[in-house]
Amino acid sequence: MPLYILMSTLTDNGWKTVKDKPERIKEVNRELENYGVKVLHLYATLGPYDFVNIVDAPDNNRIAKISIELGSRGTIQIKSMPAIPIDEFIAAIKK
Repeated sequence: MPLYILMSTLTDNGWKTVKDKPERIKEVNRELENYGVKVLHLYATLGPYDFVNIVDAPDNNRIAKISIELGSRGTIQIKSMPAIPIDEFIAAIKK
């Protein structure tokens, strides 16, 4: 499956949720898996994004659906981008 990087920023409501129930962070990973997305890595980050997920997903449409579903709750904003493994990228350039 294609790889995607999801960069998330919590809203004020999201920060309150994380403070009150920090285990909620991992519950979101289970939700992603219910949408058919495999979470490969999750990192808490410092800087403009609060979390970075690296996931396997079937296609762009699935990532768009997840962004809308989770974003509509008002606790998180997600930016997503496809990621190409470097060996595949180099092979594509050589063609």
